[in-house]
Amino acid sequence: MTQTIWIARHANRLDFVNPDWFLTAERRYDPPLSDDGLVQASQLAQRLKNEKITAIFSSPFLRTVQTANQVAEVLNLQIKLESGLSEWLNPEWMSEDPEKMSIEDLGASFPRIDTNYHSRIIAQYPEIGETAYLRAGETARKLAEEFSEDILLVGHGASVVGATIGLVGEVAKTEIKAALCCLIKVVRVDPHWVLQLKGDTSHLAQVEEVIRFN
Repeated sequence: MTQTIWIARHANRLDFVNPDWFLTAERRYDPPLSDDGLVQASQLAQRLKNEKITAIFSSPFLRTVQTANQVAEVLNLQIKLESGLSEWLNPEWMSEDPEKMSIEDLGASFPRIDTNYHSRIIAQYPEIGETAYLRAGETARKLAEEFSEDILLVGHGASVVGATIGLVGEVAKTEIKAALCCLIKVVRVDPHWVLQLKGDTSHLAQVEEVIRFN
C-alpha cells in the first residue's frame, strides 16, 4: 500500500507582525493570518493544486483554518477540524485554555468546513513537556489508518513536528525544519514511512529567517 501524508504549518500570523495585537484581542491566543500570511497560504495552495489529496484536516485555531481554506478552495475539498492537530497548549505560553471561535462560527465564515466531522483526538490544556508531540503523533497515525488515501494535515510548529514523529519516528525531530507555511511529505510503502520533504519552503516567495513556535 502506498499513501502520502502531507503536513503543513500555518502561514504567518498577525501577532508575529504586530505584537501589540495581543494586548486588545478578543481571543488573544487565536490570531488570524497576517496579510503576508494570506499570500503564503495562497502559495501553498498553488504548490498542492496538482497533488492527489482527498481530505484536509486542520487544527481548529483560526490561523490554521485560514491556511487550510486556501488549499481547500483550490482542491475543491472540505476541511475537517481536528483538535489533535492543535497548538501546543503550553501553560508557559498561555495563561489559560485558549479561547477559539466556535465550530458554528467557523462554519459560517468558512463554508468548506465539514461540521459533521468529529475530532479523533482532543487536545487538553495544560500540556506539559512533549505531550503535544505525542498527541499530534497519535492523531497522525489514526488519520492515516482511517483515511487510506492521500491527505493533508495543517497544524502548528509543535503539532507538525509531532505528527511527523508519529509516522516516521524520533529521527524527524532533528531532520525537519518547521518554518511558517512549510511542507512536509511522508510516504508509506508498507510497512514503512519515508520522509521525503523535511519542511520545504520553495513554494514561498518570502521565508522567515528565524523559526518561532509561539
